[in-house]
Amino acid sequence: MVKPKALIVVPSFQSFIVQDIQLLSEHYELIINHYNWKKKELAPIYLIRQLFHLLVSISQCKFILIHFGGYWSFLPTLLGKIFSKPSYIVLHGTDCAAIPELNYGSLRIPLLKWFCKKSYEWATMLLPVSNSLVFSQNKFNNPNSTITNGFQYHFPNLNTPHTVIPNGFDIDFWKPGENVRKGQHTFISVLSKEQFILKGGDLIVQLGEKFKDYTFLIAGMEKPENLSTTKNVYFLGKLPPERLRSYYQKANFYFQLSIFEGFGCALCEAMLCGCIPLGSDVNEIPVIIGNTGLILKSRKIAELESEVNKLLNFNIEQNTDQTPRNRITKLYNLENRKKMLIKTLSNN
Repeated sequence: MVKPKALIVVPSFQSFIVQDIQLLSEHYELIINHYNWKKKELAPIYLIRQLFHLLVSISQCKFILIHFGGYWSFLPTLLGKIFSKPSYIVLHGTDCAAIPELNYGSLRIPLLKWFCKKSYEWATMLLPVSNSLVFSQNKFNNPNSTITNGFQYHFPNLNTPHTVIPNGFDIDFWKPGENVRKGQHTFISVLSKEQFILKGGDLIVQLGEKFKDYTFLIAGMEKPENLSTTKNVYFLGKLPPERLRSYYQKANFYFQLSIFEGFGCALCEAMLCGCIPLGSDVNEIPVIIGNTGLILKSRKIAELESEVNKLLNFNIEQNTDQTPRNRITKLYNLENRKKMLIKTLSNN
């Protein structure tokens, strides 16, 4: 049986994008359009190359699926409209946000915001990974200042329909280790160098000074050269999935202390591996955690210290909800995303 063709446009190959490619390849023959859009000075050249690639490919394809809104989503949605090909944009977070004080969010850059706006207008449907990317507000960073984001906030006149399709996770890969003993008082978080403050890396370093008998692990980045830390704070660098899973399996707790978080993939992975979560009161984080962990209401070190002390005595058996692993298995397993994604793409 010949598979129908589909055009996939991606700016990068994060694990969740690779995962979607693998899911869709079971049903479609995929034509992948990718350039290194991080090299912003080459964006005009990439747009020209993309135009020719799309003109050659688009007539063969049943639909166009784009990950993230950005410069790369402009031509695919425009040509999709011209050639009557359905186009979908999976929204992940930065493409729905503008937080200038933290240098975060595609929509803080006027030209990039315009490219996103036109892409969202021309798209057949938007597929945000959480409700918070439609509209969200929080005062986590500053009780006197509300941070508001979401594509409905930034583009109030946008009429493009949307369907929330949450991320999904491989519950057979992300799982507690057999005969693996969790380290006592071990905390882990996943950050990047660019998002160190955004995701609370500075708070974790401060906790290291307060709780010197505890171990704090930061995966995803090397230690910044000018950052002074205590000996109980370890920077693990970027890790392949297997090694990251091993660290999750050995840790008691996971921190997701973000000021803004489109979804929280690492949070879900850690919960699947048996970590009890402590997350900030922003976006989808409280929904993901439910009653299986604790929520930090304000970005203050004194409040975080208090929540850490509570976390050490957190008895998962007292919760009528479920364990962290069971919650993610029920709400965000990979099969759920696959079914929702295939159904949505097949109905248009």
